[in-house]
Amino acid sequence: MTQGIVLFAHGARDPRWAAPFEAVAARLRERAPGAQVRLAYLELMTPDLPTAGADLAASGCTDVVVLPLFLGAGGHVRKDLPQIIDTLRAAHPAVRWSLQPPVGELPAVIDAMAGAAVAALASATDRERD
Repeated sequence: MTQGIVLFAHGARDPRWAAPFEAVAARLRERAPGAQVRLAYLELMTPDLPTAGADLAASGCTDVVVLPLFLGAGGHVRKDLPQIIDTLRAAHPAVRWSLQPPVGELPAVIDAMAGAAVAALASATDRERD
């Protein structure tokens, strides 16, 4: 079984917006060297999810995880994304497509965001003391 993962983000007109997602993809490649990693975007940037998914299927992936890099399950995650996954399943029936919850709803990410907030508070307090 060859595993792949698509990190799925919204997209933006400014290409600098994608830098954090590219950093996540790079770290994931380091930590999971056996997995094929792709970034995909809902709109305004390429590749889109059907293109990234087709690329993974063509590369021999038989098990693909789709991880939405969204903070919560808004309309795109609840409505648009399942439809795209259904299209991928129909186009690539030999691949098992696994749709994960939005990354912002995962306990580890919630803890990391809370930790960043605590650090911001501490940093502001330190600056006030100086």
